[in-house]
Amino acid sequence: MTLSPPLSAIELEEKLDEYLDPVLSSRRTATGLAAMLAEFSRSQQEFVLRWIGIIAKTNAELAYQFAAQAPEGLRLMDPDDIESWIIQAMDTYDRMGLYPASAVFHEGEAYAARVRTRVSGMSFDDVSGILEIFVRGLSGRPLKLEPGEEVYTDTSTLFLPSSLARMPNKDENFRLYKAMAAHLWAQTWYGTFRSDLCGLFAGFPDQDRAKQIFHALETVRLDARLAADLPGLHRDMQRLREDLDETAYPDTWQKQLCALRAPQASVQTTIDALNALYGDVLPPSICYQGTLQAGRAEQVMAQRLSREKDQFHAALARLLDDKGRRTELAGLEGDPKDDTERFRVERTPDPDQPGKWRYELTIDGQPVTPPQDVKAMMDSIVQDLGDIPDDYLVAAGDGSYRRDGEEKNPDDVWKGTYHEEGAFLYNEWDYRRQHYRKHWCVLREIDVHPLDDDFVARTRQKYAAPIASLRKSFEALRGEEKLLKRQKNGDNIDFDALVEAYADMRHGMEMSERVLTKLHKQERNIAVMFMVDMSGSTKGWINDAEREALVLLCEALEVLGDRYAIYGFSGITRKRCELYRVKRFDEPYSDLVRARIAGIKPEDYTRMGVTIRHLTRLLNEVEARTKLLITLSDGKPDDYDGYRGDYGIEDTRQALIEAKRDGIHPFCVTIDTEARDYLPHMYGAVNWTLIDDVRRLPLKVSEIYRRLTT
Repeated sequence: MTLSPPLSAIELEEKLDEYLDPVLSSRRTATGLAAMLAEFSRSQQEFVLRWIGIIAKTNAELAYQFAAQAPEGLRLMDPDDIESWIIQAMDTYDRMGLYPASAVFHEGEAYAARVRTRVSGMSFDDVSGILEIFVRGLSGRPLKLEPGEEVYTDTSTLFLPSSLARMPNKDENFRLYKAMAAHLWAQTWYGTFRSDLCGLFAGFPDQDRAKQIFHALETVRLDARLAADLPGLHRDMQRLREDLDETAYPDTWQKQLCALRAPQASVQTTIDALNALYGDVLPPSICYQGTLQAGRAEQVMAQRLSREKDQFHAALARLLDDKGRRTELAGLEGDPKDDTERFRVERTPDPDQPGKWRYELTIDGQPVTPPQDVKAMMDSIVQDLGDIPDDYLVAAGDGSYRRDGEEKNPDDVWKGTYHEEGAFLYNEWDYRRQHYRKHWCVLREIDVHPLDDDFVARTRQKYAAPIASLRKSFEALRGEEKLLKRQKNGDNIDFDALVEAYADMRHGMEMSERVLTKLHKQERNIAVMFMVDMSGSTKGWINDAEREALVLLCEALEVLGDRYAIYGFSGITRKRCELYRVKRFDEPYSDLVRARIAGIKPEDYTRMGVTIRHLTRLLNEVEARTKLLITLSDGKPDDYDGYRGDYGIEDTRQALIEAKRDGIHPFCVTIDTEARDYLPHMYGAVNWTLIDDVRRLPLKVSEIYRRLTT
């Protein structure tokens, strides 16, 4: 194959002038840039020119800065790494502006050095799957793993570095990841946070010094516990310290070190050692110990303990009910004791694990075997507190317990701790870079607040005659028969097929036998998702028309029997994308759903791509031969943070392409008179319709639905 010759400096300058024209002048030309690029191969030149064009669509000055640094980048990195370098700079531009983004390009050599480091380093994504299995195999409650800027645990999650390159090769860096996870797990398992550490450190003149010494002393105690319980793991951790020359402790620490390594040592032993050594020399740094975040750990523990205390009270009440029913069945009298005197937890040595304890629950002195979830709860309480306090051993009274999560405030999703429990993260397509922005949008589902008024009743009365007609036509759809042509067996002649067969015979070909028609009753297997625009621009007539259209649809679809769901969407910026549940697929058309339809009201902006991706996800969970995603909207994609114009249109189009790949057929019903400018590009030429009179929306939507599903 003949390779294309490199572009000359003159040819390169012409192309650069085209891309960089807004930032060039008589003093600042593309001549020098072209001369530098002329030294490279044709493929390298075209690679750089393509990216200059892409960056220039975002900011011409940023494109110029890349062009100036591209020759050095080509010498130091391969194309994949250069693309990553570009994406980092453009993401920096999005977050911080032009000058920080330009600085990324001017630090190409440092970026290339980090790339070389990654060859021997490991990333969190590389190891998280293996480490999750490793941590799951250790004792105690399940722990989550997350990347973080600091290495620490809040007793619920182990936060590890997003990447590690401290050791000379990947295997050694993986061992360091594993040692960090093991050390953080040991803090949760061996009771590091069973004392008021924040109060302890506040009692010293220099709190940071006290924390640093305590952390080093506690690491000694935890290492000793690991050596006794998991000797193989402990040896791996010690080899890391030897490789990094981190084995020595001050001579003045030796007495306290012996106490910390004793089998009976506890966190109180560490506190005593801190009081003795606070004025001594500072301890050495250990590669796997990370930082001690006592405040965060205490906050998470307090929330968990409060929740588990309520749950444990409720579990005891259930056990007591079970015992009472068994007593009644046996014909015995009930126990006259007060509930608070009936429960005990006996601690006995564990014969299977020398030095460990086993906790046994008794009711009225008789041992009981709690369900597995209650046993796990007991273990978690003991892990946090070292025992089960007496105030836990009380059965919940009537109405005193609320199951966790039943009334959680959806706003908690933005408070950090509960973020992952109520939010979904979705990519967003940046057409300028031809890349997804990973986990760019944060979406949460919330219920539409029901409105207890007579809106649905008024709508039924207003459209009484059309509703009756719709029901009649939809009933006909339910039992509709389809005429099948070109059949071997049938009731009537297919004249088109007969003419073609006769023509074939006249030309010497064999006459086809498929010249009949027959009626075939179709079984409907359809799932439809209605995506309703609840942006602020729907205020007034549009909002009323949308709600009326949904009432008419629901009334007709209940007759037809098709599965359907209704979700509204709005939000403001990529961090607050909101999806409003009106009706789920598994939910009947009840008074509650009617009240939610009445409660639909205008909210904020129209970020469509993330909504389509989430509703596609929900549709993928439904088994159906035909899946439809029907959007009711009054305008083009738009959001406060720049999600508008070509950017919003292209992301929405990409989300619709993703839906089509999953076998979902999208369709849009709009009242935007400018829709012809963008909807054919987004949905395709025939997958949208314009209703120019908003008052016709309720009836037209039902007609459109019938057309789409027959």
